[in-house]
Amino acid sequence: MDNVFEVLNERGFIKQTTNAEQIARLLGEEQITYYVGFDPTASSLHVGSLVPIMAMAHLQRAGHKPIAIIGGGTTMIGDPTDKTEMRPMLSLEQISTNGKGILAQLQRYLNLSDDGISNNEKSQIASKAGRFLNNADWLLSVNYIEFLRDIGKHFRVNEMIQAKGYQQRLDRELGLSFLEFNYQLLQAYDYLCLFQEYGCRLQLGGDDQWGNILAGVDLVRRVEGERVHAVTFPLLTTASGAKMGKTAGGAVWLDAERTSPYEFYQYWINVDDRDVSRFLAYFTFLPMGEIQRLGNLQDEAIREAKEILAYEATKLAHGKTEADKAQAASHAAFGGGNLDEAAMPTSAIASERLDSGIPIMELFHEVGLANSRSEARRLVQQGGAYINEKQYRAIDMVVGADLLEENALLLRAGKKRYHRIIIKKD
Repeated sequence: MDNVFEVLNERGFIKQTTNAEQIARLLGEEQITYYVGFDPTASSLHVGSLVPIMAMAHLQRAGHKPIAIIGGGTTMIGDPTDKTEMRPMLSLEQISTNGKGILAQLQRYLNLSDDGISNNEKSQIASKAGRFLNNADWLLSVNYIEFLRDIGKHFRVNEMIQAKGYQQRLDRELGLSFLEFNYQLLQAYDYLCLFQEYGCRLQLGGDDQWGNILAGVDLVRRVEGERVHAVTFPLLTTASGAKMGKTAGGAVWLDAERTSPYEFYQYWINVDDRDVSRFLAYFTFLPMGEIQRLGNLQDEAIREAKEILAYEATKLAHGKTEADKAQAASHAAFGGGNLDEAAMPTSAIASERLDSGIPIMELFHEVGLANSRSEARRLVQQGGAYINEKQYRAIDMVVGADLLEENALLLRAGKKRYHRIIIKKD
């Protein structure tokens, strides 16, 4: 069996490491505990979060034990990395609510007990499962003076301010608050606590977190005299240079209430041809031989690879039933058959609004098929706006009840993005 480090490397997960040879040997010779932190600033993760999640899943499948951390304590400070200003503060209640949503999504990919959310029967299987923890459990009880004396003494300000994240903020008018300056110490302290309590020896994260993760590695060495390790993932962008997981309608969420399984499926169908092979390696568990075969498909044949990518990614995020429905709806849409209404993104409007008429640009913007009125205008002018499969090019067109078919409107933007509108009953 291949060493899981080599599996991750072959699939493109590895950007930087403390020592690749030592990490590979560690992962190949014993079961280790590893961790990744997730920021609970929203109740759902998005597609960009799938890189660390899939890496964690590969490691757990190879027999290693994950710890997923939500930053209930660190979120109250706010990571300044890659941010132009301070993050908004969240209440403990909101952080806890967000954490529960994140746990539900992580459990689709990982076997986790929810020790950090509630003490229920799941904690009894912690020896077999990984753990889901909230760093508020140890950070909120920290005595400030003791923390400065025991932890702060290991950090050098002249070294900290060289970090890219701090430098970016120091160069701006608003500068860097003392509150945010503490963030690196707290994240490093997380690693120390997890090493002391659970024997955690590997932290993984995005490459923008390299400085913060190394601070934790160094703190464990200074306090405990032990060697622990770090791995970072590349920060993904699409072949066009766009940020991973962004569309004209906004972020692609793992929460089905925010991004329906059909929309999730269509996101993967619509990826750039140049991204297909790379995304199959990241976001599915298909063998690399099959991924290489699919990645070599060209022209119209690449559709097969995109369908497999979309189905496998949707099955992991939402389950086989929803993936089957999304696939059937997609096939029906592109094959001219009857669309699966349950799988289509759908919204309801009052009959009175349709009786009065809704400007076509307003309607396409409202349902998320265009990100702005100006984008909707371009969509219509360029012939990309369809209602019940009929093209409309007039920007001053008003959509009325006369266009209803079976008491519904089927909107289409371009070739692949659909939205169904039904009439709200009184």
